[in-house]
Amino acid sequence: MKKTVIKYGLYALISGFVFFGLPFFFGMGVDYDYGELIGYTSMVLSLLFIFFGVKYFRDKENNGSVSFGKALAIGMLIALFSAVGVAVMDYIYTTQINPDFVADYLDYSINKMQESGMTAQELETKSAELKQQMEDYGSPGFMAGLMFATVLILGFIISLISGLILQRK
Repeated sequence: MKKTVIKYGLYALISGFVFFGLPFFFGMGVDYDYGELIGYTSMVLSLLFIFFGVKYFRDKENNGSVSFGKALAIGMLIALFSAVGVAVMDYIYTTQINPDFVADYLDYSINKMQESGMTAQELETKSAELKQQMEDYGSPGFMAGLMFATVLILGFIISLISGLILQRK
């Protein structure tokens, strides 16, 4: 099990790092409208190694059987690797590639609220709330931690599904 987790975990880590950073490696500025879609897609792609890792363990290392609990454990360990890859890329992005991300995203969000036709009072209230959130949670370390947690949650879901599909007594 250890070899499978390390092998597929490293695949997940590298793919999470690369897929999450791909737009930035090629110098493509990501429009914030599509950035979220690209981010979640890259997370799910890197987490597909959970399914392949559990399947490999079941078929090649465990004589064609794996319990749901073992599949879930393998999946979550692989998800940890993926979460590290995505979190490290997020941290690099917000500290090295685009250190002004928080300010840029704040400006973008306020402009979107203005375009939505909010009243001046609503706009002022929402802008103040958003500015406070960015001050409270906008540090690169916190945002990387949030990405780590997000990938783990998605990894848990994919591990559950993989365990249900691949379990065999």
